[in-house]
Amino acid sequence: MAQRLDSAGLTFRQDYFGDPAGWVALVCLLKDIFGIDIGPLQQLGGPDPTSMPFGWFDAEGQLAANISAFALPFALNGRIVHAAGLQSGAVRPPWRGRGLYRDVTVKALDWCEKQGFEAVILYTDKPSLYEAYGFHAIPLHRYEGAAPAPSSSAAPVRPLLPTNADDLALLQSLLKGRSPVSTSLAVTVNAAMFLINTQLDPDVRISFLTDRQAVIAWKIDEAGRFSLLDIVAAEMPPLAVILGGLEITPASVEVLFRPDKLGWEGAPQPLGDGTRLMLRGLGDATLDFPAMLSPMAEF
Repeated sequence: MAQRLDSAGLTFRQDYFGDPAGWVALVCLLKDIFGIDIGPLQQLGGPDPTSMPFGWFDAEGQLAANISAFALPFALNGRIVHAAGLQSGAVRPPWRGRGLYRDVTVKALDWCEKQGFEAVILYTDKPSLYEAYGFHAIPLHRYEGAAPAPSSSAAPVRPLLPTNADDLALLQSLLKGRSPVSTSLAVTVNAAMFLINTQLDPDVRISFLTDRQAVIAWKIDEAGRFSLLDIVAAEMPPLAVILGGLEITPASVEVLFRPDKLGWEGAPQPLGDGTRLMLRGLGDATLDFPAMLSPMAEF
């Protein structure tokens, strides 16, 4: 039997990002529940303009429960899927067990259907919570292997700081014209998510390969393992060119998406961090090849 909604003392609101107080309420909710601060997004161009939040607010303007939908077209097995994403799903502890999360989830999915999206995706560490809504998990894989010899002809890169106005303008321009990093699984538009993720992980480095007009999101650990998180470009540069531009010779490489456009082959490895990518729609669609969405597209 479906849990009945108990919204006593709360007011439902939709599409409230235009209200500064509503946006602050969401920032506070995510900070309190997950320890994630999305506040800097306002200085990076603001939330995704397609976002549609659904929330229950208390009398003081505090957000008790929320989920947000937004347009998230992505490549899947060689074709572009007209899809939506769900994010920022949370309920404050005093308000749990009252049917609020089910309510906002159903409202968001109904909105996605009315908008004509053919699929909806989300990330969760509680996949069983969403199976009742028709979602199924897609297995995710990263790739690892030996580093190719860096290209000696690659022009050096320069660092990009999204908090710098000129660098932010360059990033925003390139994000608008980016190509999917993989034909198997990759977002086609995700400017807001990419930009906020540059601020959420202090280990992520953002570098600009000038002669290729490519932005590289990467890390390197103490053991010399190079992690390629994402590439923002109209045409993907080979991995050897990326390493040459960065002027590094790593001990090993991991690529956090299928590297079918990089001129490099690694071995797929299951992603074992407990997070699942869930898909609703497209029947029982799954991946033709092991792959994952870039961490810079996580939401």
